[in-house]
Amino acid sequence: MEPNRTNKELLGKGIQRMAIALIFMFIGPVIIHSAFKNQEHPLYIPILIVGLSGAAFAIFMAFKGIRTIMDALFGKKNKG
Repeated sequence: MEPNRTNKELLGKGIQRMAIALIFMFIGPVIIHSAFKNQEHPLYIPILIVGLSGAAFAIFMAFKGIRTIMDALFGKKNKG
């Protein structure tokens, strides 16, 4: 039986997803902070929604990236 090897393509994809998550981890809170500083502005709600969406996307991409990296390192689990 051959030992599991790291899937380098899948690992690269996971690292790329983590990099995207890292970028949005900074962009989301900056936009949210900007929205809260300008609450009297008419575009307050749309900017806040964009910031919250960016923060949620960062969390989603981080989970997806970690899962992809784990699949690359340890292989996919067979169901059944």
